[in-house]
Amino acid sequence: MNIFCKSTLPSIIITLSILIIACSKSGFESETPPNIIIIYADDVGVGDIGVYGSELIPTPHIDQLAADGIRFTSAYATAATCTPSRYSLLTGEYAFRNERAQILTGEAPLLIEPGSFTMPEMLRRAGYRTSVVGKWHLGLGEGDVDWNGKIGPGPLEVGFDESFLLPATNDRVPTVYVKGHYVEGLSDDDDPLRVRYSEQIGNLPTGHSHPELLRYPADNQHSGTIVGGVSRIGWQDGGQSAWWDDEQMAFEFTERSQEFIERQKDGPFFLFLSMHEPHVPRIPHPQFVGESQTGLRGDVIVELDWVVGQIVKTLEEQGIRDETLVIFTSDNGPVFFDGYYEDSVETAGEHRPSGPFRGGKYQTLEGGTRMPFIASWPAGIDRGLIFDGIFSQVDLMATFASLVDVDLPDGEAPDSQSLLPLLLGSSDHGREFVVQQGAELAIRKGKWKYIPDGQVASRAQHKHSMGPTSLSTGELDPIPYLFNLDQDIGETTNVAEDYPEIVNELAELLEQIRNQPERSLLNLTSE
Repeated sequence: MNIFCKSTLPSIIITLSILIIACSKSGFESETPPNIIIIYADDVGVGDIGVYGSELIPTPHIDQLAADGIRFTSAYATAATCTPSRYSLLTGEYAFRNERAQILTGEAPLLIEPGSFTMPEMLRRAGYRTSVVGKWHLGLGEGDVDWNGKIGPGPLEVGFDESFLLPATNDRVPTVYVKGHYVEGLSDDDDPLRVRYSEQIGNLPTGHSHPELLRYPADNQHSGTIVGGVSRIGWQDGGQSAWWDDEQMAFEFTERSQEFIERQKDGPFFLFLSMHEPHVPRIPHPQFVGESQTGLRGDVIVELDWVVGQIVKTLEEQGIRDETLVIFTSDNGPVFFDGYYEDSVETAGEHRPSGPFRGGKYQTLEGGTRMPFIASWPAGIDRGLIFDGIFSQVDLMATFASLVDVDLPDGEAPDSQSLLPLLLGSSDHGREFVVQQGAELAIRKGKWKYIPDGQVASRAQHKHSMGPTSLSTGELDPIPYLFNLDQDIGETTNVAEDYPEIVNELAELLEQIRNQPERSLLNLTSE
């Protein structure tokens, strides 16, 4: 029997049985679904978290989350960059199926079609109140946004009831928050906010014109308008009453999240807390500076860990910790230099942000997409579990649908598999195979990892992005690669010539997935 085929009666019975058993642990009725919080980090690698082996960056709150639940060792983001991963998580569809699902500019229109059946929309139909707080980077409006008026469509048109956004990334303009459809804190005086990416706008200092004003230098791409001593990608002018304070950003997102939790404590609710750490520019609040042994990059991860602790503390204070599923994971692998010369490479020391894996952000090597993934739900998941079953973030959509008993309409979440027993820790049986996207696609099936073109797979956007530690081993030759991950977790030995039949099998499977939705492919192979 194919346990991924949600439509089969045995699977439904198994799923409901597991849910009843899980929910009975806390004594509340099985028809009462948990609150759900996803804390989504930005550029965190497996090796950045203490429970996964980090010794130089203290992450006690994330570590405690793992101690209170389940930690996965073969969990994946769908892509090695942020916009594609976020798109897949919220839609249940691989980003490569949407040609626009690339790293978006700060002025890109909304990537997800308004009215789509997304994760928040699915949960809303199950009675959830839904909110997104933090980094969005999935586009806003229909192009040429007027930042001084109503901004839409956006999250409110794709399933979220509330939103408080960092519109794109913290290294891009506009450096303002968007609450609902409007810029937060924008005054009504004669100082309109203007944003442009094609050419400089206004006369404000830039990284090119006033490098002496910078906290640290930036490359050419990141040398636009200076905000808070840091130059950004693009140019903006006006609207300074609404400009954010980088040092306060983590506090702002935490407070907005806490307010939502307190208002919705009677639940059920879904909170997508999409954090900016440790994405560049790395500007931690002063209380976190020097708290790691790896410079600013480590310090902002300590800040991120503090946020996790504050969210859990709020749940405890509201008396809803037991009935809340908290997931911590990241959108893609780590990177040191990513546009700013803030000595992240020099201060890293012996820290290995990808842990035992090779490569990082932008790459289809394991370090680019294999993520820390922790799930804690005291009423539904036993404590201290460690599972190696393969799980992809694209599966959260179908898995949550099973959890809250919502049927996925035909054609929706086409690549998402319901892996509820794995998420609840009642089974270590995960995916048979998983697709990984960087500059090209790669695939892992069981112990085998196949990369069609090593040079493309190992390509990084910035030539200095890797640094002197484990990330520096990311370069591969322009040939097909096959790795045995059971024997070679660091992807160092190409065995493609020794196992041509495996290469052919995985190449054919990858091509099939390119051409048709994965769930329909699984249903066909199970018949």
